[in-house]
Amino acid sequence: MKKNVIEALAHVCLKTTDLAATEAFYCDLLGFTRQFDFTRDGERIGFYLKIADKVFLEVFFADAPKPSAPDHQLSHFCLETNDIETLRSRLESAGYPPNPVRKGADASLQFWVKDPNGIAVEVQEYTEDSAQFRNDPVEFNR
Repeated sequence: MKKNVIEALAHVCLKTTDLAATEAFYCDLLGFTRQFDFTRDGERIGFYLKIADKVFLEVFFADAPKPSAPDHQLSHFCLETNDIETLRSRLESAGYPPNPVRKGADASLQFWVKDPNGIAVEVQEYTEDSAQFRNDPVEFNR
């Protein structure tokens, strides 16, 4: 068996037509920290956000990003929280209506919200029964 040389997912890259709204969503509402900007000829064309230690989100401006098709490209990404109700309330108060918190098939608490670009963001809080900490199969009914 080959040795795993991948340590973690380093970053996900998003395209946006509104850098300011995207930065406000991820920094002001979700608490990410801007690490640095990408510039071209002195103009900001993107930025790099720190989510957690060695976990980042990369964002670039695009005049007309192609929407992700339901069965192609990026479907969604998931963020872990330690206070799902507070985060859900913060997003709802800011005009980003998340769906209700529910227990997923993996026994983790979760809700979904769309960012300013229409990208689906899953938010989850692990429980002591979460499948991520067990080796049991998960029955998925959707």
